[in-house]
Amino acid sequence: MLISTKGRYALRVMTDLAEHPAEGYIPLKEIAQRQELSEKYLEAIIKILVKAKLLNGVRGKGGGYKLTRPPEQYTVGEILRLTEDSLAPVVCLEADASPCARAAACRTLPLWQGLDRVIREYLESVSLADLLNERRSLS
Repeated sequence: MLISTKGRYALRVMTDLAEHPAEGYIPLKEIAQRQELSEKYLEAIIKILVKAKLLNGVRGKGGGYKLTRPPEQYTVGEILRLTEDSLAPVVCLEADASPCARAAACRTLPLWQGLDRVIREYLESVSLADLLNERRSLS
C-alpha cells in the first residue's frame, strides 16, 4: 500500500483547516500558500472533500472552505478512503477484486487479511485532532 500525494495532501488540507477554525471560511489560495502546494491540484482534492461533506465551501468575497464537524469527529481512515483507490495491502483484498480461484488454498491470505485489518483499525483510530495534538504518540 502506498498513499498517493492526493491522500497526503487531503490530510494536509484538513489539518490546515482544523488549525484555523476561528478564521471562518479560508480561501483555497491561503491553504495552498501555507502548505506550499499547487492551488490547481488542491482544487481537485477540495472538490472530493466537499462532495463527501467533509468540508463546506462558499464562493465569492469572504468565501473559502471550513470543516463541517469538529476535528475529533474525522478519522484519517475516512479521509484516505475518499482519496485513495484502495488501502488494501494486496489486490485480492480490494473492494472490487474478482474472487481469487486460489483463495481456499492460499497460505498467505490470512497474513494479508490480518495486515489489512491492522491498517484499517489504525487509520480509524487516529483522528484529525490527534494529528494536531503533538502530545499523542501515533506509534
